[in-house]
Amino acid sequence: MTGGAGFIWSHLVDRLAAEGHQVRVIDNLSSGRLENLAHRRDVEVIIGDLKNPQDVQKAVRGVDAVFHFAANPEVRVSTTNPEIHFNENVVATFNLLEAMRKNDVTQLVFTSSSSVYGEPDEITVDENAPLRPVSVYGASKAACEHLIHAYAKLYGFRAVALRYANVVGPRLRHGVVWDFINKLRKNPHELEILGDGKQVRSYIYIDDAVEATLLAWKKTTDTNAVYNVAAEDWITVDEVADLVIEAMGLTNVKKTYKPVLHGVGWPGDVKKIALKIDKIKRLGFKSLLNSKEAVKLATKNLISEIL
Repeated sequence: MTGGAGFIWSHLVDRLAAEGHQVRVIDNLSSGRLENLAHRRDVEVIIGDLKNPQDVQKAVRGVDAVFHFAANPEVRVSTTNPEIHFNENVVATFNLLEAMRKNDVTQLVFTSSSSVYGEPDEITVDENAPLRPVSVYGASKAACEHLIHAYAKLYGFRAVALRYANVVGPRLRHGVVWDFINKLRKNPHELEILGDGKQVRSYIYIDDAVEATLLAWKKTTDTNAVYNVAAEDWITVDEVADLVIEAMGLTNVKKTYKPVLHGVGWPGDVKKIALKIDKIKRLGFKSLLNSKEAVKLATKNLISEIL
């Protein structure tokens, strides 16, 4: 598993190991943390970089399936340092695909993102919606999907790409929920919100995201398959702020908005995105928590971790 020391995929490591699978993780720890795997004595961990072909060859040798989750998760980075997302996503994915080809590894699960859709004309969007990313991050994820599609066609891979909404839960260390908690710890009287607060997002709790991932891996037989992964509803950034404020036991918090362009938080941000999940539901997936419940529980988890 690439990126297995990160927030989301350390939870998948736990699940795979609990099911009896032998798991090998490669992570360069640019955003992942070894402490996320410290409790796992049954998992092999390689500190290595997918941008280094030798590291990738070592990681894939002798494995049956690859879960490719390594990436820089900060969408805002692509505005100021676009080469980071090109290298961490596109170059890393190409090196991984080449290593898989050379080592006869043919099963791949890839973490894509709802950002590949860009700014859709209307929500919700299904997997057939056009890919029109508005950030370099989203463009890099779309490029990776196309690379994977080509390798699957050419070399007989069975590839699954999962376009996730915002995943939240224990071990999270980036994104709006984490950002709000830390801002309110520093100043419990005022909260800065990037954008006008009316941005619309779907959220999914980590347990639901892991379940969807495993269902897609185990039940997909197509050479190339793509699934949206999300809860079936959506909430605004303002509602996320209210949930975090409430969970932290705060009152009379002043909200300060910093919108750009059409009310988004930064160039490359999307005003409204929510996903249709009929396709993953046909595999048996059912989100146990809606967006509001996911954010509320994740906030409670994170507060207990850092306080």
